[in-house]
This record gives sequence, C-alpha cells and structure tokens, in this order.
Amino acid sequence: MEVTKLYELWTTRAKEDNDLIVELEDIKNDTEGIFDRFYRELEFGTGGLRGVIGAGTNRMNIYTVRKATQGLANYLKDKKNPSVAIAYDSRIKSDLFAKNVAAVLAGNGVKAYIYPELMPTPALSFAVRHLRCDAGICVTASHNPAKYNGYKVYGEDGCQITLDMANEVLEQINTVDTFEDVKLVSFEEGISSGIIEYIKEDVVDAFIQAVKTQSLNTVKSNLNVVYTPLNGTGRRCVLRILDEIGVDNITVVPEQENPDGNFPTCPYPNPEKKEALQLGLELCKKVNGDILLATDPDCDRVGIAVKNSKGEYRLFTGNEVGVLLLDYIAQVRILKHTMPKNPIAVKTIVTTDMADEVAKEYGIEIINTLTGFKFIGEQIGILESKKEEERYIFGFEESYGYLSGSYVRDKDAVDASMLIIEMASYYLEKGMTLVDKLQELYERFGYYQNHLLDFAFEGAKGMEEMEAIMKNLRENPPAAIGTSKVTGRSDYGTSLKIEEGKEESITLPKSNVLEYRLEDKSKVIIRPSGTEPKIKIYLSTCKNSQEQAENRIEELEQGGKGILK
Repeated sequence: MEVTKLYELWTTRAKEDNDLIVELEDIKNDTEGIFDRFYRELEFGTGGLRGVIGAGTNRMNIYTVRKATQGLANYLKDKKNPSVAIAYDSRIKSDLFAKNVAAVLAGNGVKAYIYPELMPTPALSFAVRHLRCDAGICVTASHNPAKYNGYKVYGEDGCQITLDMANEVLEQINTVDTFEDVKLVSFEEGISSGIIEYIKEDVVDAFIQAVKTQSLNTVKSNLNVVYTPLNGTGRRCVLRILDEIGVDNITVVPEQENPDGNFPTCPYPNPEKKEALQLGLELCKKVNGDILLATDPDCDRVGIAVKNSKGEYRLFTGNEVGVLLLDYIAQVRILKHTMPKNPIAVKTIVTTDMADEVAKEYGIEIINTLTGFKFIGEQIGILESKKEEERYIFGFEESYGYLSGSYVRDKDAVDASMLIIEMASYYLEKGMTLVDKLQELYERFGYYQNHLLDFAFEGAKGMEEMEAIMKNLRENPPAAIGTSKVTGRSDYGTSLKIEEGKEESITLPKSNVLEYRLEDKSKVIIRPSGTEPKIKIYLSTCKNSQEQAENRIEELEQGGKGILK
C-alpha cells in the first residue's frame, strides 16, 4: 500500500492511543514526516523490534507491537498449552506495550506471565526458563535515547531468538493485517480469567539466588560504592544482590535513582558514554567513592569508573572490565578448586584479543562468536545439550555485557555488578585498586587498545547510504587502511577468509561484517548496528607501551574514517 493511503488508513483506524491521534493530525501537511513514518514496516530482526516511539508502520506503537505479537502467537499455535513471559523497563509507554503484548497473547489462547513491575532484561530470560515458557518478550530499547522503545523476543531456552526462529516469526508477522487480523482481549479480562498472570515474587527471589550462586567472595573490605541505575530498572535487583554479598557502604545517585523514561539527566543513558556517568562521577568526588557502578535502563549492561592512586576517576572500557573479570574468575576458581575440567570462555569477534592471552594462561578455551550476546547464549545452550554447561565460566562482549553462569542466556548486569564489586574488594584487601590490577595485566600481556567509531545514518536515505557503503567495501576491498597494508580480510557475509592469498571458509553464521587485518597485527572491523541506524567501526591493536598503543589507535581512527568515504 502506498504511503499516502497507509497514512489515511491510520487516521481512520488508529483511535486507541490519543498521542497517536494528535501526531497523525500534526503531520497531515508534512509529506516528509508522513513518508518517514510509513515508507516501511519497522524491521523485525533477530533482536525483535526497535524504533522511535510514534505513529506509523515504521514506529513503535501499540499497533506495531500488536502485529508482532500476533505473528509470535501464530508461530506458537501448534504448541501444547503455549506460554510466554513478559517484562518491561522504564521507557516511555513500556508498561502500555507490555500489557498490549499480554492482551494479544491472551486473545490467542496463549498463557501470558507478566512481571507486575519493571524488571531487568536478565530477569526476563530467567523467568522464561524458570516458568518453562515457550517464549519471552522484553519491552525495552536498552541504552538508546528516550525517543526509542523496543521489543526483544526470546526462545524457550531464555536466549534471544536465533536466526531461524526470527525468520519463521517474521513470516507469520508478514501475514498479519495490523487492524483486521489481531485477536485480543482486554488486559483486565485476561487477568480475571487467569490467562494473564502476574509473575510472583518467588521468581524474583529465585533469580537473585541464582545470581548469588555465581559469587566467588563475600565483600570484607569497606569499599565505598556509588551506584546509578540511570533512571532504569536496576535499582531493586542490584542493591539487593550487593546487600546479599555484604556491601554496606553504598550511595545511589539521587537524580537517577527512580525510573524515568525521559532520562532527564542523561539524554543517552548508555554506561559506555562518559556523559551518562557525569552525575555519578560528581557524587563520587563528594563522598570519596572508590568505585562508580552504572547500569543501563534494562540492566543488562554495566560500566564502571575507579579511583586511582592520585584520587582521579578512570573510566574502564567494556573490554577492560571483561578481561579483569575473566582473570579474576579464573584465578579465584583455581584457588578454591572449583575450576571445571576443560573450561570455556566465550566472546564476540569484535571483543579484545587480550582475552585470548589471559585465557591461555589459565588453560581456558576461548570460543569466538558473532556480535550479539545471543550467540554467547547459544554456545551455553550447545554445552547444556551435551550436559557440559559447567565448562562455561564466563562470557562477555566489548559493549559492557557480561555473564558468569548458565542460569540465564543473556548478559546480566546484576551478576556483573556483584562480581565487579567483590573483585574490587578482593584486590583492595591486597592493597590494590582495579586500576593497579589492569596495569599489571597490561604489563604481562601487552598494551591492548580498542576503540569504537560509530556513524549515524538517519531515515530512509540513511539506510540506503549504509547499504551502499557496505556493498562498495565488499566489492572493492581496501588494499591499505591509512598507511598500513591490509594483509588479510574476512567477509562474514560470504563466509570467506583470505590470508596471504589463501582462501578458507568461516564456520560462523552469515553476518554483514567485514574484518581487515593489518601488517602490524592491528585490526579494523566494520558492521552496521543491529539496534540503531549506525555503521560501527571497531579498531584494535597491541603495542609494548600505553603511549604506542594510543598513538596507533589514533592512526587507525583516521584510516577507519577514510574507508567510509
């Protein structure tokens, strides 16, 4: 259906959300605005839906949420007594979308379990497994700005859906007419009939206890912790787990303590960004905090800043925290004789190669996966199918996602917060900060540096530009990046690796990712983001000193920008 006719259809049919009625009226003379909202369906990928909140087929609203849910219900129709767990975060309209999800599932005879209050994403993954559901849905846009919301779909294993399941669900979604084919009951009717049921408190208790089983040390030092949930879902579960391991000196950033989907003090609530941590850093200085802990709105990612010997606060990258945790877990588990035989750690292809060196030291096998924590979760599932899940000791990705156990299948900032704080306490007892420990690891394994560049491409034109850039790089691979010769490359889209003129196959699933290896063993990896309209460029190097590594990253940055032109 052409854009204008779609717009007219929505003006007559989309009458259940007053915000949408107002928006549709406001854009009636805005040709570009209408086009942007209706030129395509909001893309349903392996992560589900994610988009700007608003009116239209290319926006997050109750109608696009209902259509996706109807598609999922159709996919589940052959299951015996199917059930789905639902969670939501603090974002604008998250609770409304979650109730609409439950209402559509109920209308299709699918049992819906929904948390009665906002909950972290890992608590959703846990609920799917604990309640033995056939699927799960978490309404969240993770760390995106306030104007976004999203809808993540999980399989029965508690892992975000695989490529195959995503394609099958999408096939069903594509058969659904937004206004004609959606079956639903009112949320209240679903609750009273029992087909919609609130998830009980004992599930939350079980989640917290499952996290606690990953603890390696109770906190004995008087570590001074400052915490911010960035106006998201983390406060309840993070504070509870820190209390359980003995943390009694913790200050929460008051402006960011309570849920608020407008994120008034951090427009981009991403713990990867220094701006999001600014209030936390200021509070650290006031209360002389040892460490700042920040979880993103759906509490699956965590970032930290640590006070060094000069009293300054150093922000850690996701790679640095991941390497520290891998080393800490391995070290303590060997000390306590709890290291399994043939231990495995899992990371993504864009995550630091320093992890490989640390793992080698402890006899740990490293498995590399595609970008996205679902692929790490998938590896845990493979081990579980062989009854070898105890071999998995840790998984992480550079974008601040970590998991140390098999009780969920997604990154868990509740688990990571616990481990980070007990790790900081462990080294404090030895007279070291995490800054000191990281420096020790760099001196031992080399000064690995990683840097991420991202370039935004908004709207329909932006999507075309992104596609054109990736197509050009694929068809005309660069012989050099900056002044450095490309010695090898991998195209994960065609599953082809070329090294010194020799070709070999890549066994990972196909993905739109290009990797270039340079003559000094530096790497440049390029991929479109799966969650935002961006192209991401990952730069990595290893040198003999911090200064050399930083200088090399600067050179790579210039070269990386150059290959997009």
